[in-house]
This record gives sequence, C-alpha cells and structure tokens, in this order.
Amino acid sequence: MGTTLLHGGRIVDGTGGQARDGHVLIDGHRIKALLRAGEALPAADSVIDATGFVVAPGFIDAHSHMDWFLPLEDHPLTLKSFLEQGVTTVVAGNCGFSPAPVDAQTLPLLDRGSAIPVEKPLDYAWRSMGEFLDRIQERKPVLNLAQLAGHATIRIAAASTRRGAMKSDELKNCLAKAQQSLDEGACGLSFGLAYDPGIWSPREEVEAFSAVAAKAKKPVTVHLRAYSRFSEAYSLLSSKPHNLLALQEMIDIARSTGVSLQVSHAMALFRVTWPTVDRYLGMIEEARGQGVDVMTDAIPYAEINGSLSALLPLWFVARLPQGYKSRWARMRINVESPIALRRAGYELKEQVRLMYSGVGGWEDLSGLSLGQIARKWGVSAMDALLRLSESSNGRAAVLFQAAAAEPGNEKHLEAILSCNSCLFETDALIPSRGYPNPAGFGTFPKVLGHYVRERKLFSVEDAIRRMTSASADRFGLKDRGRLEPGKVADVVVFDPQTISEAPSVGGEPAGRPVGIRHVFLNGTHVVKDGAYVTGARAGKVLRV
Repeated sequence: MGTTLLHGGRIVDGTGGQARDGHVLIDGHRIKALLRAGEALPAADSVIDATGFVVAPGFIDAHSHMDWFLPLEDHPLTLKSFLEQGVTTVVAGNCGFSPAPVDAQTLPLLDRGSAIPVEKPLDYAWRSMGEFLDRIQERKPVLNLAQLAGHATIRIAAASTRRGAMKSDELKNCLAKAQQSLDEGACGLSFGLAYDPGIWSPREEVEAFSAVAAKAKKPVTVHLRAYSRFSEAYSLLSSKPHNLLALQEMIDIARSTGVSLQVSHAMALFRVTWPTVDRYLGMIEEARGQGVDVMTDAIPYAEINGSLSALLPLWFVARLPQGYKSRWARMRINVESPIALRRAGYELKEQVRLMYSGVGGWEDLSGLSLGQIARKWGVSAMDALLRLSESSNGRAAVLFQAAAAEPGNEKHLEAILSCNSCLFETDALIPSRGYPNPAGFGTFPKVLGHYVRERKLFSVEDAIRRMTSASADRFGLKDRGRLEPGKVADVVVFDPQTISEAPSVGGEPAGRPVGIRHVFLNGTHVVKDGAYVTGARAGKVLRV
C-alpha cells in the first residue's frame, strides 16, 4: 500500500479545534504523521497536492440502513454514492430492524414485517449477529460498518407473542438475544417505536432492553413513537403534542436506566408540528443539563424516505393482510387518512413520490407522485396506496416530500441542525433502479456547503467534529473520527469553496456531489477526483 503525503491542505482534525495549514502522511492503513506548514517533509511513494482543500477525517453516517444492502454481492454499485460524498463509516441497524439475529421459523415474519423497504431479498445465510458480521466481512464491504441490533428483529426471532406485552420467558429470551448480539460486536440496540411490533411494546419492555444496553455501556437509538403533533400512539385528548410525549418517554427511560440515548432523525413531521421544535430541543438540553446522556441526529433535507405502509393507520395494520380485502376497512381508510393528513398540513396526492414499487412490471411508476399513479390507474390516491402496499407486501419505498420543512420555512430544521448535540445522518435508501433519496448523494456536502459556507449556521470545525469524532465517540468507534498519528486512515479531502450537493435538474434527483476530491478508507484510495475507484472494497466491520 505504501505511503501517501497529502501536501499543503487545511487540516480540520475532527476534534473541533481550530483548522491549521499542514500536511498528512498516510502509511499503509494508518496515519503516520501530521506536519505543520514549514516543517521538513518526508519522502512518500505518492504525493497529492491538497493546497486550498480541507483535509478531514472520513465522515460517519450516524443513522443508516445499509446493513440491508451490504450483504448483496453487487452492493458497491449502489453504495458508492456514500463514498463519493465522503462517508467512510455507516452506523446501521436503526429503527428497530437489523438483518440479525434471526430464527429460521420466523424469518418470513421479519421479511414481511420489516419497516425497511429493500429492493432485493437477502439469503439470510446467518442466524446470530456474529455470523452476520462475519458474512459482511467476507463480502469485503465497500464501507466500514458499525452495526446495531434491532429490538423488533430480536423480538420476532425470540418471542411468539406478536404484539403487546410478552410473557416473562419470552422477554427473558429476547434480553438474552440482545446481550448476545452486543457481546458479538453490535455497537448498541435500536428501537422502532412507531412501527409494528415496537409501537405495541409497553414501556417496561423498552426499559428492560435499555437496561441491557446500559449494562454493556452501549447506546440505544430510538425512532420515537411519534414525530408529529398528533399521532395514533397517544390520546387525541392530550394537551401536550405527541412528539413531545414520545421524547419525554425515552428521556425518562434513559434517566431511570442510565443508558445513553440517541434520538433518531430529530424532526417535526408536517406543518402543524413545526412550531414545537424549540420546546423539543429545550427538553433535550434540559435533560442533558440534569446529567441524562441524550443526543440526537438529523437529516439536512425536507424529504424523508420510508415504507409506503407507514401511511397506514394502526387499526388497519393490525388487520393485515386481511384488511386489504375488507370493503369496510378500505372505505374507512379512504375517508379518515386523507382528512388526518390534511389537518396536519400534508397533501397525500402530490407530496408522496414513489422511489420503487418492488413489483415487477411497475418500474415505470418510479418517480411519480401518488396522485400521478392514482390518475394513471383511475382510482383514488388512497386506493393507489393500498394497491401498491398490498402488491409489494408493504415494501414499496417512497419519499415524503416537504414533510420536515418547505422552501422559505426552514427555521425549525436549521435549529435542529445547529444543535450542539446533533449528529448528521442520511437515513437514505439507494435503489439500483428507481428514484433515489437525495440524502444518499449529498447529505454531508450539503451540510458543509449550504449550512456552513452559505448560511453560516456553524463553523466548519464544529460541523466536522459532529460528522467525525462526536459520532465515533457516540458509538464506541475508538480508532476512527480523528486525524491523529496512529489512527486508521479514513480521510476526506474536499474543496470548501465549492462543496455542495449536486443540483436537481429537470425534476430528476441530484447525482454526484461537488467538491469531494479524494477519500481514503482504511488507507486505500477509494475516491479519486470525485469519482469512486471501480472495484475498491476496503471497508471493515467495526465490532465494538
């Protein structure tokens, strides 16, 4: 592998300290030296002129679902976009769903019930978390992987009770599976409390899982029960916004168990919820001031992606798959759901865009809004949703556009991104075909370009700290996140004057970002002049 000298760059080392001019020497897999401007330079096998560029640690995507893509042999074709935006490590297994651990008898339940819509099926040639991580390493991943164990996945594998409180022996089995997964290298546990089965899990169950993570000194990440002012998770008679109730529940659990709490994708869903953001952030800072270890992460986009079935109300989900065939259920959902969304300030027809249907022969629907699909089929938007959901077994993926902000109304999103305890994430699905989430191409360049250079919301040193060392520390990645002699050489070189997400052209999603010049992953040069080096698979599984 030899030595590489990054000559003359502006070093931002990931600690939050002041940027300085200098040089970085990479020797094999590790950083050998950081040299100040004017120091004598060592000989190197290759020299890259970094003059005018920032040299920083590789970015860490604090919330990802790439564990559902990394087992696929062709994953570099889809995941190269992460490297091209400077990401070297993904924290995956979020929202309660991970591909391991699994049980052969209940695998169909996980495959049908996962809230993570995936384009291609997995072969599940593993059972335990350790076996899954072994499989990823054998496949030579294109990125570093830090893996969470999902609460829903564990419950499906180890308990017969489908929803609601488990029997005591089932809970005991689940907690043992959680402990085993942590022992085998998972960096923490994740919850998806807005999804089946997590949304029916009582607080005592969530607390018990959190206590296991606390004892292991590993964090829990949580997709909260609610992100909107009104939800099905709480009574409509409550005077307190439901997103604040959901946050309070998890802060209280973190306080009682001592677990480190990572609130996933902090956002306020739909226009009616945006005014609650100041109170939301205030709750986090108040808890931190009281000694509760709580942080969050956020997506720098108004769009969010997810399963189309996330729009189905709980009473309907509880009746699946029979509910699709019920005339009464379909009539009720056609009346209730559009009204509820409009009250929240969201338009079902035009603001929900299909990424991919997961149904052969429907590839031409990718990129269309739900309203366009409904008009194409001559049905209502809700009937189009139900048809897509049923035909894809709930796995159709969509972009919820203008869900977290809208042009000219982004102060609440900027407040979240500016929070000192907020990390950055993509939460992106990247289909090999279809309409992708722009976050999968431009999250980190957008933060550094739009929010740092143009909006000046925070400094480049602070942004990079939260993208690197703060994220590494949060998930126990001791050898990453800093430019220091002896650390692993995950390094990004970018142009601070031009870095940005690629603009969308003609309504098509953005492509390769601007300004990322070079990326080194475990010392291997994987992005040159902004483009992925074809065939490079230098990632590692980071067992914690």
